[in-house]
Amino acid sequence: MKELTFITGDVFTDQRGSISFVNGFDMEIIKRFYMVEPAHCDIVRAWQGHQNEQKWFYVVQGSFKIVGVKIDDWNDPSSNLDVHEYNLNQHSPGILHMPGGFANGFKANEPGSKLMIFSNFTLQQSASDEYRFNQSKWFDWNNVKIKNND
Repeated sequence: MKELTFITGDVFTDQRGSISFVNGFDMEIIKRFYMVEPAHCDIVRAWQGHQNEQKWFYVVQGSFKIVGVKIDDWNDPSSNLDVHEYNLNQHSPGILHMPGGFANGFKANEPGSKLMIFSNFTLQQSASDEYRFNQSKWFDWNNVKIKNND
């Protein structure tokens, strides 16, 4: 069974500045990427799911709450699925890998946040593997708490 995984990065700093990196992220299967910059922190993007497409989430600026659920039935998923919560931020570099079989949602924790998302599918492939669910189905986005990754 595929699960969510966090690929830890690091920051190197010297007199010239700093370099953030995630050297453990193998991009061989990546076909595209895109950047999400919410207009404000009340915006929630949830729930998007894919049976086969994989996603990788990297916070470029600010911080985000990212939530994933493993879908049990794509036509009529249970309302009581296990919710996996992550708080990612620019100061602790890392990439959250969400394999196929999951639905995801996310919300910026602070103004000006930017989230880069990588995919192993083209846009056309993704469109034929896309499922959408009600934003309030598995998570209370109005009660988001910032804490360490799970």
